[in-house]
Amino acid sequence: MKPLNSRGAVLFALSLGLAAVPSLARAAGPPDDKKDHGAQKDHQDKGKDQPGKKDDRGPAKERGAPNERAARPPHEEARPRGPAPRAEERHQRPAGPKAEHQRQDEQPVPRAPRARPVAAPPAPPPAPRPANQPGRGPDRLSAPRQEQLIQVQRTRFQAYGARLEEQQRIADQRAAALQQQNRAAQYRFQQEYVARLRQQQTAVSGWSSYDYNSDPYFYTAPSYRYSWAGRTYQTNQYGADLLRQAVNYGYQEGVRAGEADRQDGYRFDYRSSYAYEDANYGYTGMYVDQRDYNYYFRQGFRRGYQDGYYSRFQYGRNDNGRFAIRGNVLTVILNLRSFR
Repeated sequence: MKPLNSRGAVLFALSLGLAAVPSLARAAGPPDDKKDHGAQKDHQDKGKDQPGKKDDRGPAKERGAPNERAARPPHEEARPRGPAPRAEERHQRPAGPKAEHQRQDEQPVPRAPRARPVAAPPAPPPAPRPANQPGRGPDRLSAPRQEQLIQVQRTRFQAYGARLEEQQRIADQRAAALQQQNRAAQYRFQQEYVARLRQQQTAVSGWSSYDYNSDPYFYTAPSYRYSWAGRTYQTNQYGADLLRQAVNYGYQEGVRAGEADRQDGYRFDYRSSYAYEDANYGYTGMYVDQRDYNYYFRQGFRRGYQDGYYSRFQYGRNDNGRFAIRGNVLTVILNLRSFR
């Protein structure tokens, strides 16, 4: 055998060392496993040899088990923790039977739904006050006052009958004058007016046995004031209605008279009309004095004549041939003032 040189000796030694490493590793492993297994078996046998001695250290969890966090692998320890669960999520997490039973016991008692505030019903409207009814309560006149009004009415009625006869004579004279002036349209209007007066006179002549005691005008207290020519008068609702009628009838007759003069080509002159002078159409001698009725009839006639003569309706309106004064004009003319 040839002696090895230094290089060969080194290579030979390295080859021997590499071949011995696996053998050393296999030789080192089993003895340790057997040693650990033997120690564990000895510990169990020791516990069996002392059956009367209890382990006062308690369960492993109570004795202080190894730190769970320390036992985690390093790669799990470095994992970032997510955000903490919300309160409602923690509440919804499944729990054990005990916790579930406790949560059921702690559930709040369901409350009755809160009643929404209901608006109070509107207060009922006040009961309407009864209108003043004639003949009831303080509105009824005393018996002496009723008798006084009835006597005044009888005197007024007699004077009105005499007035109608005089006006008929005047109407005949005016009719002859109109024919001489060739005012044919005005003549026709006057004849129609006189015919209406005669019908009215015929109706009034049958009132000689009029029952004044059953007429509410004579026991109803005054409730309106009106003024003309510087004097103030009082009347009730029946007298006020008659004054309204006087203005309306005057307006209607005035429109017809104005249209007649316009057709005749006559000058503007409402005072020359017989209807304006008479001013009794619609008056029956009842409720108000004849002078009061004549005054308000002429107030309506003058305005109606102006509308008819100029063929316009400034103070009234034409409803298919029926003329009527406007309400606001009527209010200004009458100026009735209620005091009840």
